Amino acid sequence: MDASNLSVFDWHRLFIGDLTPWFLAEVAFRTVFMFGWLLLMIRWIGKRGAGQFSILELSIIVALGSAAGDPMFYPEVPLLHAMLVISLVVLMQRCMSYWIIRSEQVETFLEGRPIELVCHGVIQHDGLQQARLSLEDVFESLRVAGVRQLGQVSRAYMEQNGQISVLSLAITDHPPIGLPVVPPWDIECPIDVDTAQASALTPLACLHCGAIMLTAKTACETCQQTDMTWAVRDPLNEIKSDKTSTC
Repeated sequence: MDASNLSVFDWHRLFIGDLTPWFLAEVAFRTVFMFGWLLLMIRWIGKRGAGQFSILELSIIVALGSAAGDPMFYPEVPLLHAMLVISLVVLMQRCMSYWIIRSEQVETFLEGRPIELVCHGVIQHDGLQQARLSLEDVFESLRVAGVRQLGQVSRAYMEQNGQISVLSLAITDHPPIGLPVVPPWDIECPIDVDTAQASALTPLACLHCGAIMLTAKTACETCQQTDMTWAVRDPLNEIKSDKTSTC
């Protein structure tokens, strides 16, 4: 269409286009046909491909969406061409799934490895950098898993599909202490070292990695950071108003 002759807010062009209104019936047929073919191919992929969203599965979904969407309303795209593209994409996914199941090296190359984020209540910052997550991203996932403080966590991993799995310690009457992952830890100020030394019987938790210090120190022994807070068993029930510092 010549842009110089383009009429702004031409409602017929906006809603119908340059083709006859009967083309809407063809669009409806194309949509139903391609949707049915796509469902058939996804069914062929199987539950493993449809139930996970790793990098491989995400790329498959993007490819299928593009291949199925264009022929639904572009008259110059034949349905047979789109069917061939979708079939080839699904066939390649089936072949890759076959090799992923039978070869750990192929699975690692295509989908990566799980990344350890928390080990025995201590944040693994190398894992956070590798997974490109912030500390608050991990704390958010821990809160969703029902974790209130890091001492409750034995292990936490970022899985191959991007989800974070949490392995919590068994519930006991005396759970271990740890760094709180629920508010108000992230809106409180770090405690003063002199205040910590005055209350030496109260364990401290590093705000950077969550490591526990039973005696007051000027820096964390694990990550060498100096920001500390009080280690707790249940941050939602313990009263800490007399332990917090004022900004």
